[in-house]
Amino acid sequence: MTASEALNLPAGNPFGQLWETPFGLPPFAAIRPEHIHEAYPAALDKHRAEIEAIKADKAAPDFANTIEALERSARGMSRLGGVFYNLAGADTNDALQAIEREISPVMSRHWSAIMMDEGLFARVDAVFRQRESLRLDAEQMRLLERTHRGFVRAGAELGAEDKARLAAINERLAGLGTSFGQNLLKDEASYALVLENEADLAGLPPFVVAAMARAAADRGQDGKHAVTLSRSIIEPFLTFSTRRDLREESFLAWSKRGENGGETDNRAIVAEMVKLRAEKAKLLGFPTFAHFKLDDSMAKTPANVRELLELVWKPAKARAAQEAADLAALAQAEGENGPIRPSDWRHYSEKVRQKTYALDEAVLKPYLQLDRVIAAAFDTAGKLFGLAFAEKPELAGYHPDVRIWEVTEAASGRHIGLFLGDYFARPSKRSGAWMSAYRGQRNLDGEVRPVIVNVCNFAKPAEGKPALLSIDDARTLFHEFGHALHGLLSDVKYGSLAGTSVSRDFVELPSQLYEHWFLTKEVMQRFCLHAETGEPIPEALIEKIKKAQTFNQGFATVEYTSSALVDLAFHSLEATAEVDPLAFEAAELARIGMPAEITMRHRTPHFSHVFSGDGYSAGYYSYLWSEVMDADAFNAFIEAGDVFAPELAQKLRRYIYSAGDTRDPAEAYTLFRGRLPTPDALLEKRGLAA
Repeated sequence: MTASEALNLPAGNPFGQLWETPFGLPPFAAIRPEHIHEAYPAALDKHRAEIEAIKADKAAPDFANTIEALERSARGMSRLGGVFYNLAGADTNDALQAIEREISPVMSRHWSAIMMDEGLFARVDAVFRQRESLRLDAEQMRLLERTHRGFVRAGAELGAEDKARLAAINERLAGLGTSFGQNLLKDEASYALVLENEADLAGLPPFVVAAMARAAADRGQDGKHAVTLSRSIIEPFLTFSTRRDLREESFLAWSKRGENGGETDNRAIVAEMVKLRAEKAKLLGFPTFAHFKLDDSMAKTPANVRELLELVWKPAKARAAQEAADLAALAQAEGENGPIRPSDWRHYSEKVRQKTYALDEAVLKPYLQLDRVIAAAFDTAGKLFGLAFAEKPELAGYHPDVRIWEVTEAASGRHIGLFLGDYFARPSKRSGAWMSAYRGQRNLDGEVRPVIVNVCNFAKPAEGKPALLSIDDARTLFHEFGHALHGLLSDVKYGSLAGTSVSRDFVELPSQLYEHWFLTKEVMQRFCLHAETGEPIPEALIEKIKKAQTFNQGFATVEYTSSALVDLAFHSLEATAEVDPLAFEAAELARIGMPAEITMRHRTPHFSHVFSGDGYSAGYYSYLWSEVMDADAFNAFIEAGDVFAPELAQKLRRYIYSAGDTRDPAEAYTLFRGRLPTPDALLEKRGLAA
């Protein structure tokens, strides 16, 4: 913790103080929304003063007085933002949402002014032009190149009129993205299908009934059961309920989030965002927004992305057609005539899975206790990377559900960071699962270790009962913990290159790769213990899980890839295009031949990856791009004959998990694997190989 993080604020505001808390953990109990609101003007003023000091330096621009000076700036604002934006996503309220709406356009204006400042860019550009004579080390050169590229991509080389227009576009996009996310949260939090009697629970196993009872109680409906739009409830309900009418009703609500009319409808927001993004790209010299975004990625061009997506689309669609025929045959045998509907798919596919693989989710779930899966994720990190985890119940999180662990090097006891786990769904939390940082890692001006959080939306169990996960839930936990390790293990000098600050189509490699370890026999037999008997999962059941991994992959790949193709199509439009989002979505799905029995994983009005901010816009493909690498990378351990092979694990830590953005991603992967991957392992993993 450094003095540069404290802001000029009245006594009593935590953001005006150094945090003398254990490990520099934010003092959550002392922070109130009014503190955040009061702190933002002070943070902006301090950052502007830091920038003016860099510009006013009489010395000739060099790496230290310009590039490193920029690295040292905005630390107070970063500390404030680390708290605010994490709370806004994981435990929001009306006051925080009001601040979010107010501050989004303000922050956009602030950053536009800095990144388009002629005097500041002149200094950055001067250092960049003499880079070959500066005797910089590899990380310094990477920082200089990334800093200069960031200014150019933000419009620093534009003329005054274009700068003004780009700043206005960025400001409007910031506000629209905030509105999109808040509208979606309102739709999700306000919906509950309350079930009144036993007949409404037909087909549901006890773990689903218990989760729905807890959800109803949380909404003041004691003694009843509620289907909510949290994936950990809606998906098992759609899987097991034998009430086709209730499946259809709840699926429709899930599918129509963000398009219900009224103040939470996101369709007009999407139309405006797509047009503004296209105009932004044109101002910056790119034919479309997809060209702009992908120019700074591993993929480089929309053509390369489309090539990968279409490589899997054709075999996935063929597999999905066969799967649909199997489901229809089963439904007809049970007396359900007519085609399979999207609301039917999970229900009948579970029956086919049980019939084909004798794998019953209700039988499997008691082996997947949340606490045991967390322990498995920690133990895997210990075996691969030598880490140890000690829970710190004396430390207070931002919500009673949050648990906190200190992470250390097991051999030396050296502090690595803090890890926060926030696992249960609640109305104040946006849907999905993610990793974020309250504080990132850096070694500039002394070592600063990270504070990392994983946020999930698992169904909360009844009091005194263990939380039970599905296989997908358990893989999600490992996935997000892979991201967490990317943040925790970061070991770079400059914070802007640390942890997950890598290209969007590389950032999913550490997370998707980590999923593989959960499904190994070495992990499952040790940690998957039955919630009632304590018996380890039978080896025969593990084999069934492995054999079933390619089951329903036509559906899963079509559901995902259609979303990625629609995202790419939206952002391949030119700036003059007017778009009706749902009509455009329908036309693109018709063009690619979307099966009628399947819907996109994320339909446009609730596609928060793409429209609640800029993170995955023209970038949803990146999960598949990273999967090419993760499938190939795990094969390295299989080929070594040891899923914890020490030499490989050491290289994985050094070149992938610890390196941040200090190298080009292709170079980093090649240093780990010895070569770049091909899609073969991906197609084999998904069961789509010819």
